[in-house]
Amino acid sequence: MGVIEIFGYLGALLIGLVLGLIGGGGSILTVPILVYVLNISPVVATAYSLFVVGTSSLVGAIRNAQKGMVDFRTGIVFAIPALFAVFLTRKYLVPAIPEELFSIGDYMVTKDIAIMVFFAIIMLAASYSMIKGRKDNGIDEQNHVTFNYPLIIIEGIVVGVLTGIVGAGGGFLIIPALVLLAKLPMKKAVATSLMIIAAKSLIGFLGDLQNTSIDWSFLLVFTSISIIGIFIGLYLNKFIDGNRLKKGFGWFVLIMGIYIVLKETIMGN
Repeated sequence: MGVIEIFGYLGALLIGLVLGLIGGGGSILTVPILVYVLNISPVVATAYSLFVVGTSSLVGAIRNAQKGMVDFRTGIVFAIPALFAVFLTRKYLVPAIPEELFSIGDYMVTKDIAIMVFFAIIMLAASYSMIKGRKDNGIDEQNHVTFNYPLIIIEGIVVGVLTGIVGAGGGFLIIPALVLLAKLPMKKAVATSLMIIAAKSLIGFLGDLQNTSIDWSFLLVFTSISIIGIFIGLYLNKFIDGNRLKKGFGWFVLIMGIYIVLKETIMGN
């Protein structure tokens, strides 16, 4: 095993560690680690990311369900439009994007560049969400859940398409929607979002099976290391202030997002 591969697998541990420590956000590192450290193409990296994110989120969702924190009815209502959107995006939309999109002078914008720049924009949005922090809406745990179905369907489709394109979980979009549209308390929204992320990420990955050659031995090892990182993070979470750590990680994600934009445009030219 080469030095680069070791760094890549350490990156997998870091992804799980962050997920375990702050309950989200770590998945945003998966694609950059796969692309820039392990030199995997962006399209394949987003497919692998869906599997890693989906499996990792499933571990967290099961843990939350055991504590009674997951609102399954709300999760299912939100997940259905997202499931269709992410599956169709991975199966039809991503393969349909041409390899060369357009040129600006001598600079050719390719499919890979466009995916990474779009991913960086998602990273910038996620970093803002983490730096700003979340406030509970103060809704009582026993409050009756009401649904704004048209907005839920639109939200699910948007999140599903974004997840399908960039391979990230989209928790920073799902959690506010659960709080505002389904009137869930913050803790339940965070727990329920993991169930939604797990379902739509793994369904989205299924859409890749016919279009992408999967290196299962690598993917299963990478994912297993990430899951080990989650349990280490959950243990360390007892001793570390998660909210302060989340803001610090948000600044790190912001810098990474800016770097990717520069790397794929100015530095890559």
